[in-house]
Amino acid sequence: MKRFFVALCLSIATAFAGSYDITEFTATDAGSPDNYITAEFGGQLKTAPADEVSSLQDGRLVVRQKFTDPFGESPTAYQLYQGGKGDLSSMVPLVAEGVDYSKLVTTRIYARRGMPFDDDIEKIYFDGKAVYIPGYKTAIAFIDGEMVQLKADESAAASSSDDEEDESPKPAVASSQEEECDEYDPDCEDEDEDEDEDVDVEGDLDESNARADARDYAISDASENATDRFGIADEVRFWTAVGLSALAVTGAVIGVLQQSEANKAKDAYDALDGIHSSIMAGITTACANDKEPAACEVALKQYADFTTTEKYSVADLEARMQTNKNTQDSYTFARNLWFGVTAVSLTAAIVLFVW
Repeated sequence: MKRFFVALCLSIATAFAGSYDITEFTATDAGSPDNYITAEFGGQLKTAPADEVSSLQDGRLVVRQKFTDPFGESPTAYQLYQGGKGDLSSMVPLVAEGVDYSKLVTTRIYARRGMPFDDDIEKIYFDGKAVYIPGYKTAIAFIDGEMVQLKADESAAASSSDDEEDESPKPAVASSQEEECDEYDPDCEDEDEDEDEDVDVEGDLDESNARADARDYAISDASENATDRFGIADEVRFWTAVGLSALAVTGAVIGVLQQSEANKAKDAYDALDGIHSSIMAGITTACANDKEPAACEVALKQYADFTTTEKYSVADLEARMQTNKNTQDSYTFARNLWFGVTAVSLTAAIVLFVW
C-alpha cells in the first residue's frame, strides 16, 4: 500500500508539472510600440512566433506582453510582438547562465522570489541574446521546476561601462589664481554649495538602487521565511494540494476495499444466522413436551451436535456468528475512517487549488 501511495503521488505530481510555463500566446490585443521597440508598418507591432525569438536578427526586438481580464474566458493571456530595436540604454541586459534562451521566452518571470504566482512581470523584451525588463537589474524564473536567477550580462555591462568612461567629461580643475573669499562673503558660500551639488548622479543612483535591493531582499527574507524555504507561497500551496489529492484518492481506494471485506463478513453472518434460526426452532419444538422445557433447551444448546454441512453445537455456532459480526464491524469502521480521510483531503485540496 505504501508503494502504491508513493507511485500515485509521483504520477499526480508529473501531471501538474510545468505550471510556470506559458504554453500558448493567445492574446488578441494590438501591439503598441514604445521607446524600446518601434513599429515598422501601420503604427502597430506584429505578432511573433515563440520559436523565432532565439534567432532574431540584429536590430530586431520582441516584447512579451501580459494581459489580465478577470471577467474574460481566460483571466491571463500573453502575446509576443516584434519590431525594431529602440533605445535600450536605460535597461540592463539580463542573462541566465546555462539556461536555454527559448525557455525564458515561454516561462513566467518574477521581480524576486516570494512573489505570488500571478504577479509575474507584465512586459519583457527579448533581443535573442538577453532579456530586458524596465526598472529591474535582476529577476527570477522557474525552468523545469528549478528556480534560476537572471543577472546582468557582465560582458555587456563591462563594454557599456568602458564607453561611458571614455565619453564622460573630465572634471574641471580649480585655478590657483582664483581669489579666496572670507567666510562672510555670500558669493563664496554659493560656490561651496555648488561644489557640494556637483556629484556623480548616475553613480549615486546605482548605489542607492543596490542598497534598496538589498533592503528589499532582507525584508522579504524576514517576512516570508517559511515561504523562502520551499519557494514561493503559491508553489507550497500547489504541491500541498497535489499531495492532499493523492491522499484523497488513496483513501477512496482503501475505503472501497474495506467495504468489500465488510460485505463478505456480513454474508457469512447472515448464512449462519439462518442456520441458527432453523436449529432454535427445532429445539423449541423438541422440548415443548418435556417436564422442564427451559432446562431441555439449555442442554440441547450446550451439548447437542447438529448436522448441516458439518457438526457443531449451538454454542459453537453462536461463537462463529459473533466472530463474523465483529469482523464486519471492524471493516465498517475502517471504511468510514478512510472515506472521512478522503472527504477532508479532497475538500482541503480544492480550497488550495482555488486559493
